Amino acid sequence: MEKRWVQAVKGDKDVTDLLAQQLNIDKTLAEILVQRGITTFTEAKDFFRPQLSQLYDPFLMKDMDKAIIRIDSAITTAEKIMIYGDYDVDGTTSVALAFSFFRQFSPYLEYYIPDRHKEGYGVSTAGIDYANSKGITLIIALDCGIKSNDKVAYANSLGIDFIICDHHLPGDELPAAVAILDPKRSDCPYPFKELAGCGIGFKLAQAYCSKHQLPANMYEQYLDMVMVSIAADIVPIVDENRILAYFGLIKLNTNPCVGLKALMDSCGKNKDFTITDVVFTLAPRINAAGRMDHGNQAVKMLLCTEDDLAAEQSLFINIQNTDRKLSDSSITAEALALIDESDVLIGKKTTVVYNENWNKGVIGIVASRLTEKYYRPTIVLTHSNGLLTGSARSVPGYDLYEALLGCADLLEQFGGHKFAAGLTMKQENIHAFSERFEDIVGATITEDLLCPEILIDNEINFSQIDGKFQRIIAQMAPFGPMNPAPVFVTHAVTYVGRPYVVGTKHLKLNIKQQNSAIFEAIGFGLAEFENLLQPNVPFSVCYTVEENIWKDQRRLQLNLKAIKIHNQ
Repeated sequence: MEKRWVQAVKGDKDVTDLLAQQLNIDKTLAEILVQRGITTFTEAKDFFRPQLSQLYDPFLMKDMDKAIIRIDSAITTAEKIMIYGDYDVDGTTSVALAFSFFRQFSPYLEYYIPDRHKEGYGVSTAGIDYANSKGITLIIALDCGIKSNDKVAYANSLGIDFIICDHHLPGDELPAAVAILDPKRSDCPYPFKELAGCGIGFKLAQAYCSKHQLPANMYEQYLDMVMVSIAADIVPIVDENRILAYFGLIKLNTNPCVGLKALMDSCGKNKDFTITDVVFTLAPRINAAGRMDHGNQAVKMLLCTEDDLAAEQSLFINIQNTDRKLSDSSITAEALALIDESDVLIGKKTTVVYNENWNKGVIGIVASRLTEKYYRPTIVLTHSNGLLTGSARSVPGYDLYEALLGCADLLEQFGGHKFAAGLTMKQENIHAFSERFEDIVGATITEDLLCPEILIDNEINFSQIDGKFQRIIAQMAPFGPMNPAPVFVTHAVTYVGRPYVVGTKHLKLNIKQQNSAIFEAIGFGLAEFENLLQPNVPFSVCYTVEENIWKDQRRLQLNLKAIKIHNQ
C-alpha cells in the first residue's frame, strides 16, 4: 500500500532561529525540536541531558502513601505477600522488579503469573484461590487490576487485601483495593500519565526507598527492566518515560541484570542496543514464554542471579520464540486467506476474523500483521474456556478503545489502550459484534486514517548531513512513540553504481544529490525499486539518518522509508 508523504507543520520561525543560535545547531534540527514542543534553551538542555533527579516525587501519585503504609505493615508483621502480574513483557518485568525489590525486606514473598490459556488476562479467581490456599493476605497486582472490581471484592471476602499498580484506563467505578496506583485515575494529580505498568512498580520501589531513606541504587538497579517494558508496551517516550528509557538503555548496554544479559547473548547481540533492538529482539523472546508456555518462565529468567542458570533459561525461551514464529506465520497465512477469499471482508473498514483452532498466545501478533497489510482496525478471535477471546489493533490516530466501548453490551470483558486491546465475548454475539464494530468504525474513522502516512519532519539537502548533524540526531534518542527518529525528505537524488537487493526484500544503493557526497542507503522492504530506478533519472527519498554499526565499524547510513520517482 503506497504511503502518503505528509510534511509536519513548522513551528514559530523566530523561536526556531533563536534556539538554533543558542544551541549552535542546524536550523533544520532546531525546527524539529520546536515541532516537538522544545522551545527554550532550558527545555533543550533537559531533553538532551536527562537526569534521574528530574524524576517526579512518587508520593504525588494518588494512594502511594496508603500503599507504602500497607506494605510496611505486612513486612513488619511477617504477612505473606503475593506479587501478581500479567504474562506479557510489561507484566513479567513488573513482577520481576517488585519481587526482586521487596525480597530484600521480606522472605514471605511469592509471585504469580496467570496462565494465558486457562485463566486469561488480568486478575483471576484461580490466582486469588491460590493465594488463599497459601495464607497470603496481601496481593500487589502490577499491569492489571484496575477493572477487576469483582475479583478484588472476592479477595476481600477471603481476608486478602489488594494494592493495584496499573496504567490502563479505569472504569466508572474503582475496585475496593487498599490502594490504587494509576496515573490515569481522574483524581490522580501525578504529572505524567503515560508510565508503563513496570514504571508504576518502579515508582512504588522509589517511594519505599524515599520513606525509609534507602539509597537510590536500590531501585535504580531495575532501570533496564523498566526500559524494556517501555519499549515493549509502546508507551510515549517523553517526559518521565524518556528519562527512564535513557538511563535504562545505559544500564542494559553497560551492566544489565543477569537474566537480560543472558537473553542478549542468546540473540547474538550484547551491546549498542537501541529501543528498536529491544522491541524486535528482546521483547518478542520475553513475550514468547507467555504465548507458548507460561509467563513464569520469563520471570524466572529475569530473577536469575547466576549466569549458568540464566543462560539455560534464556535458551529455553529462545526455543519458545522459534515455536512462536512458526505458529504466528501459519495463522497469519490462514487469516490472510480468509480475508482475500471474501469480497465482504475485503470491502470493509474493519477486519474481524475467527478460527476456533488458532493459538490464543499469538493472535495479538497476527492482528498486528493484518493491520499492517490492510491498514484498518483489526480483531483476531479464537476459542478459549467456552468464550471467544480476541486481540484488537488499531491504526495510528484512531481510538480503538472508544469503538469497543460502543460494543460493550456484546462483550463479556475488554480492556486496553487506544491502539491495542483484548476482549472476550459469547460465541453467539460474534455476528452482531462484527456488524456493530464495522458500523461504529465506519462512522467515526476518516479516510486519511485508512491510508498509511509517513510524517516528514523537514526537507533538507544532502550537503547538510555530516558527522555533527548525525551526532545531534543520535542525542535525540531514545526514539519511540511521540519522539520518533526524525524523518527527512530530499529531492533530485540519483544513484551511483547499481542498486541491489539484500535478503529478499531490502534494497541497498549509494545515492547523491548533484555534487554532494555519496551516501550509503538501505531501504527495508523496498526491493521492488531495484528495477524501477533508472540511471540519471532523479527521484525523491524520505529517510532517517543513522549510524550503521557492523563488526565494530561505524558508518553514516540513510535508512530509506519510501522512494518516489520523478517521472511517475
